[in-house]
Amino acid sequence: MLLSGLGIVTTSATSAQRAAAGVGGAAGDDRLPRPSGAPRPLVVTGAIAAGAAAGTGLVALTLLVLAGWIAAPHTGIGLTGVLRAAAALWLVGHHVGFTLHGAGRIGLLPLGLVLLPGALLWRAGRWVVSSGGVARLRHVGYAALALAVPYALVSGALALASASRLATPSAPQAVIAGFLLALVAGGLGGARALAPWRQIAGLLAVRFRLVILGGTGALAVLAVAGGVLAGASLAAHLTQFRSVDAALAPGLVGDILLLLAQLAYIPNAIIWAISFMLGPGFAFGTGTVVAPTGSALGSLPAFPMLAALPAGVHSALPAWLSVAVLALPYLAGSFGGLLMARAAPALSLEAAPLLGFASGALAGCVTGALAAFAGGPLGDGRLAAVGPSGWQVAAVASLEVGVAAAITAGVANWLSLRRAAGGRAAGQPGQPAQPGTSWPSGPPMAASDDDGHTIYLDPWAGEGQPGGGRGSAAAGHGPSALP
Repeated sequence: MLLSGLGIVTTSATSAQRAAAGVGGAAGDDRLPRPSGAPRPLVVTGAIAAGAAAGTGLVALTLLVLAGWIAAPHTGIGLTGVLRAAAALWLVGHHVGFTLHGAGRIGLLPLGLVLLPGALLWRAGRWVVSSGGVARLRHVGYAALALAVPYALVSGALALASASRLATPSAPQAVIAGFLLALVAGGLGGARALAPWRQIAGLLAVRFRLVILGGTGALAVLAVAGGVLAGASLAAHLTQFRSVDAALAPGLVGDILLLLAQLAYIPNAIIWAISFMLGPGFAFGTGTVVAPTGSALGSLPAFPMLAALPAGVHSALPAWLSVAVLALPYLAGSFGGLLMARAAPALSLEAAPLLGFASGALAGCVTGALAAFAGGPLGDGRLAAVGPSGWQVAAVASLEVGVAAAITAGVANWLSLRRAAGGRAAGQPGQPAQPGTSWPSGPPMAASDDDGHTIYLDPWAGEGQPGGGRGSAAAGHGPSALP
């Protein structure tokens, strides 16, 4: 069924292209100029793009592993081991966990490494759309599926091929992660090849767009605050950072690879800092906690970035600093609510707080999902629990950010409606009521004229306005018929 659907999309797109020749530049048209010649079937195009994206990423990571193999002692490890290590690192870039024999499951993976396959799949999605004859936004889903299915098969095959007596990647997780990443990144890239972001967002309902806008604004503030907090903590422990780095003494090539590894873990550190700001904090081992109320940690692995986490038992932050840190999520929610209210100043009094809370809840759920991916076990021993708790972060963030966004959106919208009502009462020209706008003094008053028709009195119209403040005389017309 999927193959027949992909073939139908290609045929219909080609027919639409021929029928619309010469009108591709019309306003609102979502077609791209097609290359000369008949387009390939989407099944073939998707398979080519999936192989190219996977192969490019694998070659890049193989070069990194090869550089480390040359610079470090590699007794007993041949080129076959290098290729297996590169394939395992490629899977780690897709957030695929693995099991170390004798140690347990490893799930604390760098989120920054996902950017490499994500960027490659974005470009692959654009190429599938332009080369596969896709001409409309509603057909982009077929192109994304044509890319995601073979990419998932490649991920599963690499998981099976990279298994060794030392480590075994999770093949089911590789298939699922490869499919989802290719579907999302490839689909967004293909949609962006056909239309600008504004037109893509126009496919959503207005209320959904407002919720997404407010949630994105709150997430942006949380990310900036988390980055500043993580950087400040690392700067405060710079001496410990240098001592750990000097103790490792990896050499020139090792220093470069270690730097790349730490850069890949920066998104994890930012999400951990956000969890710290929200209150639940995070753990680095069973029975440990790092939170504004205090921290209790055991010994930490020799990784320079972990110098920002002081080992041992430490008291809570100073009172003024704790208040400032815990207030940041509320500021993020207020910014998101204000952003949403300014984008839609004509919301009703009861709708603005509800949409504001929905935007905060969306930001909280996204933060919780990221927190779940930012942590993971480091074996079956003491470090089996590392990172924040996803459900705790989601629940707390939804409440804190959602309540702040609801209050801010409600107040900002009420002030906007009050200014609009004050302007009309001052004698400004009356305008038709916008859909969903609250009436400042209740619903419009209805009356009947001598002929039995229903008329409406506009409470926004001043005495000197044309019509004497009276609405339409047509029977059955509501506020939209007012002058």
